[in-house]
Amino acid sequence: MKANLMILLLVSAFLFDTGCKQKPSNDPLTLYSEVDLKASPNTLTKKEAAKGWVLLFDGKTTSGWHGYNMKEFPDCWAIEDGAFTMNTTGGGESLDIITDRSYKSFALFLEYKLTPAANSGIIFQVKEDTLYKFPYETGPEMQVIDHEGWPDKLEDWQINGANYAMYPPKVKPYKPVGEWNQVLLVVNGNKVTQMLNGEIVVEYEKYSDEWNKLRNSGKWTDYPDWGKFDEGHIALQNHGTKVWYRSIKLKELD
Repeated sequence: MKANLMILLLVSAFLFDTGCKQKPSNDPLTLYSEVDLKASPNTLTKKEAAKGWVLLFDGKTTSGWHGYNMKEFPDCWAIEDGAFTMNTTGGGESLDIITDRSYKSFALFLEYKLTPAANSGIIFQVKEDTLYKFPYETGPEMQVIDHEGWPDKLEDWQINGANYAMYPPKVKPYKPVGEWNQVLLVVNGNKVTQMLNGEIVVEYEKYSDEWNKLRNSGKWTDYPDWGKFDEGHIALQNHGTKVWYRSIKLKELD
């Protein structure tokens, strides 16, 4: 009887332990739950700050940002109603803005809103160097686009939420033009997860066989340094159409 009781207690303890075990702190869904979606735009709550989140944009100033391969913040961008937005179209040189700092492993949260047929992107692991004209020559991009209003036919790896020219979105939880969308981008070592409005749209392992095959068989064969850098700046793309970005928050991961 004592032996049976001991076995029962051990089994119960095992089930309790496995059933109640929390997800790792760097799990994308856990990180997403740390962000207060009801907080006022461009603010950081005490709970978020305690978890290690910081604001990258205060909604009022350009502090922490500059133009790609520039010392200053480009005048083709403006702050409008507490959001970064474009006020002129792009040209032969990059008019993208990037963070002053570089990041390696991190979670990035932001909100964006589109105009009809707008096109932009969130580019990361960007190398800033005069060898390159555009951030997309070195860094992967989470696509931000009104693909439903786009005048031309697009590939599935070009639509909203895709990892541009690599991975199409697994689901399509984007909101209509004119509504705010929530993005969480998690770069945890070689593991990359893109979330849109609370759903995982893209997951991949950098340098995996699949990643190498896609990288070496498509658009990026013309860009020898694309995907080469594991640490870099975060860029917001000016593609000549109007998009708004706000509530940009980041948490560096161990």
